[in-house]
Amino acid sequence: MPGAESMAIRSGRGVRMTEVSRRNLVAGALAAGLALPSGARPGANDRIRIGLIGCGGMGRGDLQTFLANKEVDCPIVCDVDDLQAGRARYVVEDMRGVAPDTCRDFRRVIERKDLDAVLVATPDHWHALPTVLACQAGKDVYVEKPLATSIAEGRAMLDAAKRHARVVQMGTQWRSGGHFREAVEFVRSGKLGKIRFVRCWAYHDWLGAIGNPPDGDPPPQVDYDLWLGPAPKRPFNPNRFHFHFRWFWDYAGGLMTDWGVHLINIVLWAMGDAPPKTVTSSGGKYVLDDNSETPDTQIAVYDFPTYALIWEHQVQCGVGMNDRPWGIWFSGTEGTLILNDAGWEIISEPKKQTLAAAKHGGSPDARPAHVRNFLDCMRSRQQPVENLEFGHFVSSVAHLGNIALRSNAKIIWDAKNERVVNDRKADRLVGVTYRKPWTLPYMRR
Repeated sequence: MPGAESMAIRSGRGVRMTEVSRRNLVAGALAAGLALPSGARPGANDRIRIGLIGCGGMGRGDLQTFLANKEVDCPIVCDVDDLQAGRARYVVEDMRGVAPDTCRDFRRVIERKDLDAVLVATPDHWHALPTVLACQAGKDVYVEKPLATSIAEGRAMLDAAKRHARVVQMGTQWRSGGHFREAVEFVRSGKLGKIRFVRCWAYHDWLGAIGNPPDGDPPPQVDYDLWLGPAPKRPFNPNRFHFHFRWFWDYAGGLMTDWGVHLINIVLWAMGDAPPKTVTSSGGKYVLDDNSETPDTQIAVYDFPTYALIWEHQVQCGVGMNDRPWGIWFSGTEGTLILNDAGWEIISEPKKQTLAAAKHGGSPDARPAHVRNFLDCMRSRQQPVENLEFGHFVSSVAHLGNIALRSNAKIIWDAKNERVVNDRKADRLVGVTYRKPWTLPYMRR
């Protein structure tokens, strides 16, 4: 359960970082991550300089985590909303004693010659273009999940990272969590027997209706046309903006990509890199009476070569399987493993009793270790734990659940060519059309 300070960051309120919280972040980075290898420890002039693009709650939380590492500086922060940029500016000034530059246009960040990396924490529809252009400019990238709003954008991001030999980490921090790693290793050990079925669920009682506010003028401190960017031109509506953007198809994919990427990431880490063969999905807006678009209730069924995966989410409901509001259930012939943030549990198959029932506790916040891994890989030039090859795979599987829902089809997936082979409407949703004059280099469709 997040503390009051982290909840304030997520809700977008300005938060002053206290000395205690600053020490906790530093301690977490050291305890959860690995120290720099011998010979790579930063010296007095051995700095890593990052630029922040997207200064909302997630961006500021990531920024604080980066700055908890003493070798990191942030000379510039960027947001189309001057108030958000001002809050991020304060974070840097509070933690480093020097105020960074601010700007609205992300291209001013990418063109700077004094940056080693950029941190992209924008709404989803603005993930791809800054990442690709940063790779072209020779900068490494830490980009929040999911990679983008479409599979085609994710492929372009991966192609750019490979073409320019950049280190790129997707910000799904559970990939660096200790107890998640332990559970994955147990699954991969074969002790559960033949795993034939995996279920992921996210039941969120904190998500309620957001109302039906009228369209109006954007706030005066916001460059709204730049906020829309490659997304379709639409009148400003407060619900299609900060935080709630994720419930509209133009900008994001709802809970399927917001939470689904986190959980599906762990599943695929444990089960391997074989792609799904077919995907079906059903759901809709059965509870919420507002102007949001993405489903408040959804089930997606994936047929992988050796197992079936079910994703499900609900809002205004906080009790999932086994009284857990969210989690992952690996069902094998010898037993079952249940995993969430509190830890993981083994349940033996009753008629076999080949496994001893056991409970294992959770681990500290994994974000410091995830950031530390990225920083270390910037120096070693090795691939980070959530590199774009895997991040694109995970994001694509989540997107396929939405594509099946929106096309109302059982889709057959050609993973090699990244195409839906049996439904034209579904295949069109693999790509996205950018609003002129925006174009995305390396996008194939």
